Amino acid sequence: MALPQTGIFALGTLAHAYLEFDLDPDAEPSAMVATAAGLGEPRTTLGGVNLVTGIRPELWAAVAPAPAPRHAASFDQPVVGRDGYTMPATQHDLIMWIAGPAYDVVFDVSLAILDALAGTAVLVEETVGWSYHRDLDLTGFIDGTENPSLAAAPAMVLIPDGAPGAGGTVLLLQKWEHDAAWMRLSQAGQERVIGRAKLDSVELDDRPDTAHAARTDQDQFGHIFRRNTPYGSVLNHGTMFVGFSAARSPLHTMLESMAGVTTERDALTHYARPLTGAYYFIPALDDLAARAAPDS
Repeated sequence: MALPQTGIFALGTLAHAYLEFDLDPDAEPSAMVATAAGLGEPRTTLGGVNLVTGIRPELWAAVAPAPAPRHAASFDQPVVGRDGYTMPATQHDLIMWIAGPAYDVVFDVSLAILDALAGTAVLVEETVGWSYHRDLDLTGFIDGTENPSLAAAPAMVLIPDGAPGAGGTVLLLQKWEHDAAWMRLSQAGQERVIGRAKLDSVELDDRPDTAHAARTDQDQFGHIFRRNTPYGSVLNHGTMFVGFSAARSPLHTMLESMAGVTTERDALTHYARPLTGAYYFIPALDDLAARAAPDS
């Protein structure tokens, strides 16, 4: 049975760093993957630092064709709604997501990773995430309401045994900046936008068709597992969307629904805009270990 990267499901971590890299122009893809894969072991549990390693799908397929999922693909084209609302494509080659109990240890691990990857990968995007009132995002609503339980999540969002890429998953990573106008809405107005009650996250009986809960309904689009975190400062802040699925299609169809590709867009997009967008394949532990550098 293929074992997933344990950090995917390590709920409760308080500090996060999302480091996105591009392949160094003078390096071979296999060298970058070997170095990154070696950094993935040993992994620790919730009491320490968790590391999740993801590779651009086409690059992983070139380096490891046998355990590559057949339908994974980069975020190589923006998603554009019919009114022109755009979700940008900012695909990179490697994601290293570090999560831990406090930012000091996350920072130390981030520096070590940057040093280890020198010569094979160049850091091009860095975002620091943090926990906000345990399980809220910066809209003030509970995040991840529709997440499956930890007992059920692996079967829902990991590629099943026997399929190419078994034990792996597809990650959608997006950085969403929030608009200050959100805070000027009444609670009732915010609830109409989200489609849920703010205090307990129960769906509204009369939620609008454009409500966020309606435009991302997992019963319609397929199950995903969200590990979102807030990021930023008082002046510029928002949500790091961190969504896992066994395939790219549920994630991308949700984005098209939110952007309003065929209909009116998600009401939440009037108060938040994506700054980045990338898909990464998160290989199983044994597939990473098989491609790690010999001295890792």
